[in-house]
Amino acid sequence: MSHDQEHAPRSGGRARRPAADLPFEKAVERLERIADLLEGGTGTLEESLALFEEGVSLARRCQQRLDEAERRLEVLVQRADGSETTEPFAEPAPPSPGTAGGR
Repeated sequence: MSHDQEHAPRSGGRARRPAADLPFEKAVERLERIADLLEGGTGTLEESLALFEEGVSLARRCQQRLDEAERRLEVLVQRADGSETTEPFAEPAPPSPGTAGGR
C-alpha cells in the first residue's frame, strides 16, 4: 500500500476492520503503523485526525484486552497443609534491604 493510500479517507476502497474485530497483535501492529504515519507528518489535517481517532480507539481496545487478561490470570498456590488453591496474580514484592541472607 502506498503512503497516499495509507492516508486515504476510509469511506472509499477497502474498509478497515473495527478495533474490536482485530486480534490483539494485529491491533498493536496497526497502532504502531499509525504512530509512524503521524510522526511523519505528511498527511492532511483531516487525515491525521482520522488516524489519531483510529489510534485512540485501538489503544483503548488493547488496554481493555490487557485488563481482561490480567483478571483471568491466576497463580496456583500450594498451602502449608498440602491443599492447592488459586489466587489472583500479583507481582512479587521486591526484597527488603537486609533480608537477602544477611547475618
